[in-house]
Amino acid sequence: MVKKIIYRGLVVAAVAIAFTACKLPGVVQRDENRNVPAAYATGMSQDTTNTAQMKWKQYFTDPNLVSLIDTALQNNQELNITMQEIQIAKNEIRARKGEYLPFVGLGAGAGVDKVGRYTNIGALEATTDITPGKEMPEPLQDYRFGATASWEIDIWNKLHNAKKAAVNRYLSTVEGKNFMVTNLIGEIAATYYELLALDNQLAIVKQNIEIQTNALEIVKLQKQSARVTELAVRRFQAQVLNTQSLQYDIQQKIVETENRINFLVGRFPQPVQRSNQAFTDLVPQIVQSGIPSQMLANRPDIRQAELDLMAAKLDVKVAKARFYPQLGISAGIGYQAFDPSYLIKPKSLLYTLAGDLTAPLINRNAIKAAYYSANSKQIQAVINYERTILEAYIQIANQVSRISNLQKSYDLKAQEVDALNQSITISNDLFQSARADYMEVLLTQRDALESKFDLIETRLQQMNATVTIYRSLGGGWN
Repeated sequence: MVKKIIYRGLVVAAVAIAFTACKLPGVVQRDENRNVPAAYATGMSQDTTNTAQMKWKQYFTDPNLVSLIDTALQNNQELNITMQEIQIAKNEIRARKGEYLPFVGLGAGAGVDKVGRYTNIGALEATTDITPGKEMPEPLQDYRFGATASWEIDIWNKLHNAKKAAVNRYLSTVEGKNFMVTNLIGEIAATYYELLALDNQLAIVKQNIEIQTNALEIVKLQKQSARVTELAVRRFQAQVLNTQSLQYDIQQKIVETENRINFLVGRFPQPVQRSNQAFTDLVPQIVQSGIPSQMLANRPDIRQAELDLMAAKLDVKVAKARFYPQLGISAGIGYQAFDPSYLIKPKSLLYTLAGDLTAPLINRNAIKAAYYSANSKQIQAVINYERTILEAYIQIANQVSRISNLQKSYDLKAQEVDALNQSITISNDLFQSARADYMEVLLTQRDALESKFDLIETRLQQMNATVTIYRSLGGGWN
């Protein structure tokens, strides 16, 4: 009889497994495309030397900038928030790992039970003798203690795959932190160079105020000798006032830029120590872009997208395993008695051992929905991975071209500044000898000021381009 029951149970289990295995819903899977072009530009060298391999302290050599970055890596609030997210993801691994290990617990309890005398249980207890001539105690007490265990046998690797997915998500948060470090270093460097550019613009404005003030005094003397009219004096005075107003605009921008750096390094507003070198004397770092395939390993955001994709693929396997039967084992051992004096006697020993095999047969909509969602998220992860690669490639290609064009533009701007600086001297000489009118002097001074600003702006764009391409190549986080 027992053998028949066992055989029937095995038959039912086999039918359940076959039924659930054959009824899996079909979905469309998609594989990621990892192919990238051989170079960033047509005819570009395929030299594998890559600036991304440089440590950021080697790439940025200004000691003031290095100090700011060091402070930011310790104090930046957003980075520290991300560090806690890494710890949360790490704890998730521990939780997933614990799910496929046996759960063991200890328990104890006590209670009392009084049933009606004229019920079936009450009548049964009244006729049950523990000792000859003695009825069951009333009310009936109950004391127990023991250990229990339960264990889901991971026959389909559902729990192990969930743990692997948690590991990949943990590693993804680490790469996310690395990407944040890269962006933080780049943002501080770009803002620092912007601050240096503003300092130099302020110095140029002050020089021009001095030049224009001297010119104004000359014009006033010429008016006294009736060589010019009051109109010329007023125009020169207006030019001085306009330049003085520009000075305060730049000073406000310096304050805001300093405070942006202070925020990034996690401190309250204070003066930012910086180089007093002429901004146009800065030499942009020479950058080696390597080959596009290297960015797959160098850029943290690409690796983060790849790890998210791996986790999404494992989530599909976990969701698929829910269609199959689950095997669980539960056990318990302990003592139970109605009197504390009987509690540790051999006859009070009890134990249980049971195995459960369950499979979803009817109304599996929730499992199907989870399975379809996992597949959709896996396709999303594939698209996000490919988009991240494409975006990275375009960023680098743009910066490679930008660095080349900015160098050519800067050379021409430098020649323009030299020409206009000479024209200021010429126009002043001609004006004093009455061979040029005051408007020519004013326009020449204005054009010279604008050209100097343009030269600084072009140099700033060059420095920012070297920062951006270093970040785009995946440098800084290591």
